[in-house]
Amino acid sequence: MKAPHHRVYVVRLNHPRAEGRLCYYVGMTGLPVTTRFANHKRGYQSAAVVKKYGVELARELFEDIPPMPFAEAALAEPSLADDLRDQGHLVFGPTNRPDALRAGVTRTSRRARRSHPS
Repeated sequence: MKAPHHRVYVVRLNHPRAEGRLCYYVGMTGLPVTTRFANHKRGYQSAAVVKKYGVELARELFEDIPPMPFAEAALAEPSLADDLRDQGHLVFGPTNRPDALRAGVTRTSRRARRSHPS
């Protein structure tokens, strides 16, 4: 059995819509987070917002979250993003909030939908 290796990660963004707030992108990966960030910046399987506005990994926000199986990471990713939103930050990434999804405010993670039992 493979050891859990998926990680949730946070990228600090310098985004013009932040309007004085801290701004982040939350994602998940099976790669080392430094490799994943480098891929974003060079445009390989990247989120456009990270390629354009990504500054650095915000390690202090995820370094204490251990590696986990894919299904757990797919649930942890939107939870972390929502926690950061609750703190007043502008966050790009998935959400678990049905009201935000209905309003079309943010995208939902396909991974979270596949992994979350209905």
